[in-house]
Order: sequence, then structure tokens, then C-alpha cells
Amino acid sequence: MAEVTTVIRNQGTSLAVREKLAADGKPVLLAFSCGKDSIAAWLAMRDMGIEVVPAYLYYVPGLRFVDEELDYFEQKFQTRIKRYPHPSLYRWLNNAVFQAPERLRYIEAARLPEPSYEQMWDFIRADVGLDKSTWCADGVRAADSIQRRGAFVQYGYWRRNLKKVSPIGDWLKGEVLDCISGHHIELPCDYAWFGRSFDGIDKRFTKVLKDKAPDDYATLLEWFPLLEVDHVR
Repeated sequence: MAEVTTVIRNQGTSLAVREKLAADGKPVLLAFSCGKDSIAAWLAMRDMGIEVVPAYLYYVPGLRFVDEELDYFEQKFQTRIKRYPHPSLYRWLNNAVFQAPERLRYIEAARLPEPSYEQMWDFIRADVGLDKSTWCADGVRAADSIQRRGAFVQYGYWRRNLKKVSPIGDWLKGEVLDCISGHHIELPCDYAWFGRSFDGIDKRFTKVLKDKAPDDYATLLEWFPLLEVDHVR
């Protein structure tokens, strides 16, 4: 399959990035979101013979539609997807987002940590037995926005201080979708429901879940009981 890519000034190609990762012969972590770009990043690296170790950061535990999506991808890739709390979950709780007043003293007493994104991936590396120097890949692409293109021009595909790498950074949306369909992978229900992958607890997602997945909406309310305020705000 020929790549149809965008040009990132003075940064070479993502194919060269994947060739370098493959030549290193080491596992690569993948920040897997069930979104189209992370799916394509996984496929692109796997096609180069790179061992991919995927991890999913959940915003709220126990959502059935998320678990079903992860089960699907585990079966398609024949690979276990480890699951960990997203740093946003700690931040939302510590900041009492959509919380009832009677819960506040318990949240304060819990003194929950508030790890950064980088700290969480260091923990994941340790948990899965990978060296601290292991690269963490993502599906970030320069064509997503002007800001992301600017970041690629400035920093390139490799963020060496953060051990992050973007192995499909110069792909266009068409190449992403062609890669996914060419491997007979289905996009998750997120795209039919939200138009994008699930990544928050605001009205864009929760109002849809209230209609499409009432059991999962009930789970959200257990964690964030005043969630519906956002629907009428």
C-alpha cells in the first residue's frame, strides 16, 4: 500500500521513523485510545515487524461499550491491551467535577494522587516490565491541526525528553482509513455516536450515552452524580 502523506518541513518521513524502530528491535508502547489514528499506528508498526505493547487509559472504569471495543481489538490483534486510569480521572475527582456536596469531604480525605501523563507512562513501563527508555508511540498526525503541524516542524516525530514518538505523523486521514479497512478492522461505535473517539465526560459524549447506552450512563452518574448539569447549562 503506497503512503499518501503530508510533508513536514525538514523532518523526513514517518516511514523512516518506523524503520528506525524496527531496526532497534525493541518493544514499543502504544497509547491506544480505540481511535482511528491509534489503530492505524498499531497496524503500521506491526506491518514493520515492531512488537507493540498497547495500553488504554480509561476516563471512567466499567463502561461496557469501552470494554466491548477493547475486547474486539484484543481479538483482532491477538494482543492483550492493558488498562490503566487516565490522569484526567484523578484531576476530575480532586477538583470535585460534577460532584454532590456530600461527597467532598470523602474526596478530600482520600488525598488521591494527581499523576502527570508522563508519570503515568513511566508507571506503565514499570508495570509491564519495560525499560524506562522504551518509546511510547501515539497516533498524533501533523494534518490534524495547524498547531500539531507546527509542533512537528519544531520537534519532529521524536520527543526524546518525553520518550514519545509519532510513527504515522505525516499520514493524511485517507491513508489512515485505507490502512484500517485494508486490514479488515472496523471502527468502534464512537464514530457513529460521537463522530470521534470517546475522551471526556462533557455533554458531547454523555448526552449521547444517555440515549445509546443507558447502563453506561448510569455508571457515569455513579462517579459524577451531577453530570446532567452539563446537559442543561
